[in-house]
Amino acid sequence: MESVRQQKVARLLQKEIGLIFQNQVSHLALGKIVSVTVVRSTPDLSYARIYVSVFPDAEPQKTVDSFNENIKEITKVLYPRIKNQFRVMPEIRFYYDDSLDYADRINQILPD
Repeated sequence: MESVRQQKVARLLQKEIGLIFQNQVSHLALGKIVSVTVVRSTPDLSYARIYVSVFPDAEPQKTVDSFNENIKEITKVLYPRIKNQFRVMPEIRFYYDDSLDYADRINQILPD
């Protein structure tokens, strides 16, 4: 169960990273549409797992790897935007959100 503070931090990170992907580091998306679906942070707010959805979905892990390889560039852009909200910048890591693939697979299995 997430605390209210964790939920607020997650919403803030989701919003700001989404805007950063659209405007400042769109070259890292390798020409794909990327949306931040979920952000989960630890109770001490020192670490955040950021789940992204990638479309078109040919090789989404390649895009996520591109983000993780360029974490320094992303945090350099992110920190000035959120510095008034945090004492210490949380360590971030990107993960592919496969929940849409999972839901699609369930729909294919179930009869109409």
